[in-house]
Amino acid sequence: MTELAPSLVELARRLGIATSYQDWSGQQVLVPEATLVAVLGALGVSAGTEHDRNAALSAHLRSHWARSLPPTIVGRAGTQLRFWVHVTHGAPAEVWLQLEDGTELSGPESRIVQVDNFTPPFDLDGRQVGEASFLLPGDLPLGYHRVHLRSGDHQASAALIVTPDWLGLPEALGARRAWGLATQLYSVRSRRSWGSGDLCDLGDLALWSAWAHGADYLLVNPLHAACLPGPGGRGGRIEPSPYLPTSRRFVNPLYLRVEAIPEYAELPKRGRVRALRDRVQRRAARMDTIDRDGDWAAKCAALQLIHAVPRSAGRELAYGAFRAREGRALDDFATWCALADKHGTDWYEWPKSVRHPDAPGVAAFAAKNAAAVDFHRWLQWQLDEQLAAAQSQAVRAGMALGIMHDLAVGVHPTGADAWALQDALALGVTAGAPPDEFNQLGQDWSQPPWRPDRLDELEYRPFRALIQAVLRHAGGVRIDHIIGLFRLWWIPEGRPPTEGTYVRYDHEAMIGIVALEAQRAGAVVVGEDLGTVEPWVRDYLLLRGLLGTSILWFEKDEATGAPLPAERWREYCLSSVTTHDLPPTAGYLAGDHVQLRESLGLLTRPAEVEQEAAGCERAGWLAELRRVGLLADGEDSPEELILALYRYLGRTPSRLLGVALTDAVGDRRTQNQPGTTDEYPNWRVPLTGPDGRPVLLEELFTDPRAAELLEAVRAVILPAHPC
Repeated sequence: MTELAPSLVELARRLGIATSYQDWSGQQVLVPEATLVAVLGALGVSAGTEHDRNAALSAHLRSHWARSLPPTIVGRAGTQLRFWVHVTHGAPAEVWLQLEDGTELSGPESRIVQVDNFTPPFDLDGRQVGEASFLLPGDLPLGYHRVHLRSGDHQASAALIVTPDWLGLPEALGARRAWGLATQLYSVRSRRSWGSGDLCDLGDLALWSAWAHGADYLLVNPLHAACLPGPGGRGGRIEPSPYLPTSRRFVNPLYLRVEAIPEYAELPKRGRVRALRDRVQRRAARMDTIDRDGDWAAKCAALQLIHAVPRSAGRELAYGAFRAREGRALDDFATWCALADKHGTDWYEWPKSVRHPDAPGVAAFAAKNAAAVDFHRWLQWQLDEQLAAAQSQAVRAGMALGIMHDLAVGVHPTGADAWALQDALALGVTAGAPPDEFNQLGQDWSQPPWRPDRLDELEYRPFRALIQAVLRHAGGVRIDHIIGLFRLWWIPEGRPPTEGTYVRYDHEAMIGIVALEAQRAGAVVVGEDLGTVEPWVRDYLLLRGLLGTSILWFEKDEATGAPLPAERWREYCLSSVTTHDLPPTAGYLAGDHVQLRESLGLLTRPAEVEQEAAGCERAGWLAELRRVGLLADGEDSPEELILALYRYLGRTPSRLLGVALTDAVGDRRTQNQPGTTDEYPNWRVPLTGPDGRPVLLEELFTDPRAAELLEAVRAVILPAHPC
């Protein structure tokens, strides 16, 4: 491969773009020039020629010196923080602080000290600009503050974010270990839900697992908003993947329980709503998959009827308070939904006058379609109330944490967040993953990534709002692919994933903001840190008090490939036997993952070779279970093996243990098969028993198989508990 021009290498370095990387096999790979040029273009930098690159380098340098302060200053509690200021060379520089609570610290009271900085001045269009450095005290309170600068008649300010040095586990959990259920909420249907699990089902599941079996949390799939066809509007099939949402800030209305909305009681003709629900339930009983489109069509019609019911004065106040709290972000989301009802869900195909939130036609459209916009705003209010109720029910039932939400990596490229936040996202590239042992062609997730430079300039406000939203009614959050807060694989539009490269983010800022918001919410943070990870990243997460993730099938001794002994597992992590990208444990033990991939044409080796490898893996774990005395000779039924595997988790030092709800009922069907879309009913599989018959929530509560597994896990967490 042709050697890269030094100007291109330097420009990429300054913007955090990798020009080479180490692949999964340990080989050093040089990034193609075309990839670097395209990625730089997504950051608004033209780099196609030597002249372009030199101009961009000059502009980057001038932009730095033209700033009076860094856009965002991030530090940790207990540590002094150094930052620079730029003023006319020789001019005085006065610096003071305004804390988040409004307190102003200036002069000697601020304890801000100027320290040596011998950087020579820079000639900026004939003005000599000097650089001075200041040191902030290490005992500033946590929060979002501002640094102010005055030099002569010139004033400037910058965001100052002070984050926890260590997050750790919430006080409510204390020093004890805990366990919880993990589930795909849509799959957990009850006799009262509308074809798929909803937020009332979530609350009931939390109540049962806590009160009856001592669970401390309930990990649920991302509940982010999906692209939903509006009432009588345009819109195709609902995207089934909870990991490809239209918005991560807002929630999917499909999870609403219609009858739990207070105004339902005031509906003059509730029989129409009951008829809609009955029709959905009859259809669901005949199907072996979740029919989101049919469920939403009926639920949307019912919700429209309830939206039209007049609200009491108190309820009107509550709605006004919700709207005020959510502000413009809610208005933008609701407006996008109304626009999508009219023009379709791809905003790139909308009229030019509404392709940007600030475009001239948007306000006029919102005013003309006020009722439609308000419907979508109102839906989010109902979701907020039902999420709050589910978390309250979980905690009141005895959970130390309650609901643990899941935060997806990104959003749909033509969805609501991509429209509303387009100025903060890198358009023309998508996020994904480089080739690895299991995906040798790499992965393209089709999601536009954050622009690190714009996040900095925006003081991380969009990211802060996202983390605040996901933690508002939660005791924890699982962050999918948390490695993406350190570096993310960017793929130029139209190129295969193999032709991407890594782009660095300010992990100190992003992890710090996550820790700050989690501490304020009294929540735990679990990072999904599987796959290709730089070794220092896991150490960094541990030192900041964020938990990692361990999946039993992936825990192997690097030297021998044998199962990693329980005592060598990580302490600060959430450990489980399986994950949503694998079959439930009964299916995995039976080799279903090999048979499924063979039937879908996803194997790169003969099925016999794959089954032999899977058999060796199972044999290794059975030998390990027998070695530690958890499995006797002759015990080889799926129920006995599953119990032994979960008891093995109890032998690890892991602080949190996770039990897949599918394992509790003996389910075998895979929820998601990576590498497929419509070839397999991903994210549309209801909870079923070993016989393939759907298991309703009410049946789960009296299922002896589920009770046995949950009590086994409870016993390894708390060996003795009251009867």
